[in-house]
Amino acid sequence: MIKSLIVKGILIFTLLVMVSCSKNQGNCVTTINVGTHSNNELKIQIDVTTSTDAKVYVEYWREAIGSKGKMTSLTTPSGKKHSLVLCSISPDTKYNYQVVTIQDDVKNISKVYAFKSRQLPEWLQKQFKANCPKPNLIPENFKKGFLLLSKRETPGTVYLVDYKGNLRWYHTVEGTGFKVSCFTDDQSIISILGKNDEPTSYGSEILEINLQGDTLTHIRKGQGDLKQVIHHEIIKKSTNEIVTLFVDERITDLSAIGGKKKDTINGDGILILDKKGKQLWKWSVFDDLDPMKDKALLKTKKDWMHANSLNYDKDGNFIISFYNNGQIWKVNAKTGKVIWKIGKGGTIAMPANCNFSQAHAAHINQEGSLLFFDNGVDKKQSSVFAMNVDEKSNKVALDFHIELPKEIYNDRMGSAYMIDKETLLACCSKRHITVLTNKKGVLLWTLESEIPPYRVKFIPEDKLKPFLLN
Repeated sequence: MIKSLIVKGILIFTLLVMVSCSKNQGNCVTTINVGTHSNNELKIQIDVTTSTDAKVYVEYWREAIGSKGKMTSLTTPSGKKHSLVLCSISPDTKYNYQVVTIQDDVKNISKVYAFKSRQLPEWLQKQFKANCPKPNLIPENFKKGFLLLSKRETPGTVYLVDYKGNLRWYHTVEGTGFKVSCFTDDQSIISILGKNDEPTSYGSEILEINLQGDTLTHIRKGQGDLKQVIHHEIIKKSTNEIVTLFVDERITDLSAIGGKKKDTINGDGILILDKKGKQLWKWSVFDDLDPMKDKALLKTKKDWMHANSLNYDKDGNFIISFYNNGQIWKVNAKTGKVIWKIGKGGTIAMPANCNFSQAHAAHINQEGSLLFFDNGVDKKQSSVFAMNVDEKSNKVALDFHIELPKEIYNDRMGSAYMIDKETLLACCSKRHITVLTNKKGVLLWTLESEIPPYRVKFIPEDKLKPFLLN
């Protein structure tokens, strides 16, 4: 049913304006066509033709608030045919706009035109419901920023939502789901795509799009050196470096312990590719651990370690978390040597107040602490940990620990990220709920979603300008 609602290539409206060139005003616009960009109701495309070479941009604003809320598109290169994409569009809203041309550094502004955006498709309506009983307790940066979520089932959709629960931006693909998505420093969204028959956070494609919805990078399994299934994490380290986790399948003789002569152990590894799919670096858990020492190997071989997050430490080395053995590792990003392990059976002993069961979204927060979402399977209560790992003294100390309400206990998936020094955003995926909490565990805000997001990340407003504004 959802697929039938996605109709490709239909413009919602078309405005054709014939403008004669005026020697007095220097107006060289001959035609203006208005429609949706890639059939997306929150992206308006304006195609402009000029009689002579010119640079073009569009200024636009909601009719209800006037030009004081003016927004500006990107400027096109000099030429005669121009396509401009207007973002930060609200559904079912009247807008005014003007076309600005630049010739020899002289600007010429058209008269005011108008268009009206359409309603969101039914399947995109009422996807999110925010609850904010005391708005005065919400940090201002949170009110101005946006939340990144993605739908893993087909048709895959990645969303940007404001704190009121309004859908402000989206991008949809058919045939695959967005298994995990990450916002980059290049103002793009990079994702792992996978089909419905692939496990929940596993996929076989890498897609990077800009905020106008255009494809920047698309690598499929089998292209270049991407031979493996990838999962759980995707990072754009630099313009030409894509970092992900992969399934490392090892054919192994397990007949001595009751398995097959040619059995398969599925481990995990780190893979760095360039934008064309060429391998730049690779590491595997098999480089550090001998699976034959696992007494439960016949039970765990199909998903031996289950890596579920990967990030960089401040020194440029990797932080990687594993669900099945309840550990977080630090791995040298050049040599692949494991620097330390914390958690059950780790290389660094931890005080009792740092004990956790399974970690997700392990990363270094703004304060320099190791922050992660703990599923809390042992206690049937999820929480958030922040720890300080002292590599010189080989010690771990607790920074803070936030226990979430038992009613939103989340045994799989999840994420947690600091918003400011006192508040934190936590996603309880299986509960379809994301919460803003203070360090005392008091919920300040909640977002219920129709989808179970693998993670929810906060994107500050300044990172999205000029494409999305509050």
